[in-house]
Amino acid sequence: MDVLARCSRVWCPSCNKTRPMIFDVMKANDKNDHDAADIICEECKSIIATLHGPSAHRPGVRNKRAAKAREMASQEIDRLSDPSATDEERERRKRRLLNAKRGRLA
Repeated sequence: MDVLARCSRVWCPSCNKTRPMIFDVMKANDKNDHDAADIICEECKSIIATLHGPSAHRPGVRNKRAAKAREMASQEIDRLSDPSATDEERERRKRRLLNAKRGRLA
């Protein structure tokens, strides 16, 4: 027996009664980046709860954002770097900071 068959009725705070429910599923699209489902009171049509699925994976978006963030961090590190340090030392520090941002130390 599936969950919807066992839980076909819900408590509606608008009606103050237990009512049959409607399970309305919305698929991810251009406006919504994740699947969602509304549990709706069949009587008064008020939304009792909204369930959200995981975000839809859009390939390349995370990589582009990560590259942009890394470039911005690199520019800021260059701006704040110690001018009295050698070029090699500045590059080593910069590499270490950028790798630490990714969760590992160089």
